[in-house]
Formats: sequence, C-alpha cells, structure tokens
Amino acid sequence: MQYNPGWNSSSVNLLHVRAEGPSDTLHYVWSSIGAPAVLLVATQGPSSSLSINWTQLLSPTPAGAIWIDPPSSVVHSTAVVFTKVFEYSEAKPSEELFYPPYDLSDFSWASINHTLNHTALTAELTGVPATDPGGGFSNGSLAFRVTAYEARGRDGRLPSLLHTADSSQVEFVLAGVAPRGNSSRFVLEVATVEEPGVLRSLRSARSIDDEYTPTIFEMLSLVAESQNDSSTLSFLQWKATAYGSRSPRREDGIQCQAHGLQAANWSLPVSSIVQAYFGDGVGSTYSVSAVNVSFGGEEGRVYQEKRYLSWSVLLGFGQPPADTFSPLVISIMAVALGTPLAMLLVGTCLVLLAQRKRYSEYEPIN
Repeated sequence: MQYNPGWNSSSVNLLHVRAEGPSDTLHYVWSSIGAPAVLLVATQGPSSSLSINWTQLLSPTPAGAIWIDPPSSVVHSTAVVFTKVFEYSEAKPSEELFYPPYDLSDFSWASINHTLNHTALTAELTGVPATDPGGGFSNGSLAFRVTAYEARGRDGRLPSLLHTADSSQVEFVLAGVAPRGNSSRFVLEVATVEEPGVLRSLRSARSIDDEYTPTIFEMLSLVAESQNDSSTLSFLQWKATAYGSRSPRREDGIQCQAHGLQAANWSLPVSSIVQAYFGDGVGSTYSVSAVNVSFGGEEGRVYQEKRYLSWSVLLGFGQPPADTFSPLVISIMAVALGTPLAMLLVGTCLVLLAQRKRYSEYEPIN
C-alpha cells in the first residue's frame, strides 16, 4: 500500500494498493481528487507498475496523467466512482420530498495518511462538504473505509462478506450527519466506467443459507462481462442490508435496495483519476453506468435514532466469491431431513414385523 507515490504533499489523497501474484498483478488506485473513486487494473506478469505525472494529474486537463508500465500488460481496467448522496423523506403517502443532493466531488477530504495501517491493510477517506449551509455535517462526516486482503477469508464484522486475495472491501459510513427531515432516507449513487466491449449487469441471488448474515437471504452483484465470451471480468458485490451501529448486530439492520442500472453518461461528475487514466473518452468511447443504492425500511427511523449508517461492498476481479453450504448448515439439514426419514423407515419395519407376527399364530387348515 502506497500513499501518494512520488508526491510529498498530503494536500490530496491517492492510495495505490498493489497485489502481486505468480503470473499477474492487480492494481487498486483509490483517490478523493474530484469525486471519490477507485481505479481497478489487472495486468499480466508480476512486474507491472503504476506511473503518475502529478503535475498533469492536478491540472485542469489530467488526461494521460496515470498509466501502467508496460501498457501492453493490461488485461482489464475499470473504475468505480461514488458520485452523490441523496436524501429524501415522505411528505405525504406516496409522495417523496427530495432535498438538495450532496455532491461528493465538492467535499473536503482529510488525509488518508493519518488512517493508513500497513499491517491491517486498511485506510479511511473521511470528508465533509466544502460548504454546508444547512449545517447537517457540523457534528458528522462521510467516510469510505478501504480494506485489502492477502488471502481468502471472511470479514469478522457483519455482513461478514466472503473475500479472496483478488478483492478489496469498501465500507460507506454516514456518522453524526443531521437528517434534514423526519424519517429521512439516504441514497448513494455509484457509477462505473467500462472499456469498449464490456457491459455491466446487475444480478440478484437468493439463498436459504444465512449463517453469517442472519435473516439476509439476498446477495447483489454488479458484474462487468465481456461481450465476446460472456466471461466475468470484475465485480461489485454486497448483501441486501446496511447497519445502524458501529458494532453491528442483527437488530441494527437497515433495509438496502438497488434501483436499476442505467446509462449515466450525463451525470458523471469530474473524477481526476478516471479522466487521468481513461482520457477524455469517458462517456463516449468508455461507457458509464450507474446504480442507486438506498438505505431505510418503510419507516426509515433507524438512522433518525442512531445517526449512524454503514454499508459494505466487495469489489475485485473475476467471478464474485460464492458462498457454499458450511458443514454446520449441512449437518443441520441432514438432521432435519434425515430424522423424519429414519423414523419413517423404523416405523415401516415395526409395522411389517407386527403383521408377520400376528399372522404366524394361525396354522394352515390343510
């Protein structure tokens, strides 16, 4: 993990996470220059490196300021941009009142360097609006907590997402932000940038196995697929829940919904690292799509009471990690299904034995 590689100032944030394998290298570039975003690049070979022209990156025309050496090693590249936070409440039944959105490209961000942990492989982007006329952020903040992984495992905190060494996790956190209405609900807009020949699709999968995330049976994935062979190149994956506590428990769950994937060429705000890597073709040569993720149930009072919201999402390369039935769940299912079957078999045998014994008491007439 490198903070602002090749740049000595902490006035801007750029975090480079590099994962080196025997035959490939994965690059995650997180930044709050412009709208907070992450650039994901997969390369062949273990020796590719990130190059940055800082003077150009911080100029009004950053196109070409970020590249991978050697350029021919790049197999797949994409970007995820966290663009806006919307807030709304129900003024009347079936009538929603939207407040002015929080544009994350206009936020002021603290230095990642103060939160960077090279041992735990974690860092945190914390920001507040550059101007806050309503004072909603006077005692609050918005944050993106990044975690990188070295091996396959499961996060210890709810929603306990399964991860691999090819993935990283980001946790979106609203803490102490004053809502602007009764029963306010929040919506995070997430945009993705794709190369030509790559399409994004939103998938939903349901499972009866809720051992690690009790009562949450739905997993959502935003995957990038190649149009040529339909292979999955990269993904975002999350459980259909958020939490309203710093130490989340099942009862702190907040309903989470994804509202349709749409083309978003008209709404992508300026993100310097996206333009710096993809150039000026973002929105034309490179397609942009967006999905809105909303938090809050029918009443939407969890945040109102606790003033805390956290939502975790996994992002990485290849197929999203898939949960399989654990030995505990398999054992429970075996007992639940096997016991009635065993009782049926034993009962059948007893009935047959009883019938045989009863009829054996009679002697043949002849």
